[in-house]
Amino acid sequence: MRLRGKVALVTGAGGGFGEGIARRFAAEGARVVVADINAKAARKVALEIGEHAVAVAGDVSKASDVALMVAAATDRFRGLDIVVNNAGTTHRNQPLLDVAEDEFDRVFAVNVKSIYLMARAAIPVLREQGRGGSLINISSTAGIRPRPGLVWYNGTKGAVNTMTQCMAIELAPDNIRVNAICPVLGATGLTELFMGQPDSPDIRQKFLATIPLGRMSQPSDIANACVWLGEDASSFITGILLPVDGGRTA
Repeated sequence: MRLRGKVALVTGAGGGFGEGIARRFAAEGARVVVADINAKAARKVALEIGEHAVAVAGDVSKASDVALMVAAATDRFRGLDIVVNNAGTTHRNQPLLDVAEDEFDRVFAVNVKSIYLMARAAIPVLREQGRGGSLINISSTAGIRPRPGLVWYNGTKGAVNTMTQCMAIELAPDNIRVNAICPVLGATGLTELFMGQPDSPDIRQKFLATIPLGRMSQPSDIANACVWLGEDASSFITGILLPVDGGRTA
């Protein structure tokens, strides 16, 4: 088991990529905090994982909720080793001036401010433990090779990528590694928002045509990358933006 003995916190773990990451981490021996704004979904995933998981409901854009997520790891499992900032949202694919201000604020709060809040809550714990750690930010190919219609969402992922690299440099003396995974479009609850229209075989094919390997990303793809960045085998890896995209950004 590649993560035996490690404690992981995964946000947005009630479904989609986050659920896949949480389940794979547990299968690899980690104890997992399943955090999600949807309390019912978080409990379901944690219950199905079993005794090595605990559910925490919270909004990653609120400091008090993020603090509770970190506290769940230290209180229940007596430590913290891996944090996956997976929770994210988007506005609908549409002309940039059609995005309402409250939508803009929410996308930046969930996708960008959440990483700031998690850093403030988790890094002091990792430093006090003195054994380093791994922070994994789930970014997007949108931050590397953006598509039109998602201007403000793309901007959040560009911010995530820059923050990841800056954090990696600053936290290296503490042996805290910081990396980002950049998935291509996947079949999640946000798929139709990314497409800007109802999902259909014809519309999906237009997006698949831009992915050389010819399919969307799956939770297992992202989870596999997270396991590698969380395990000791990647102990010399920090500051990377890892596309998991079937060749989309090649």
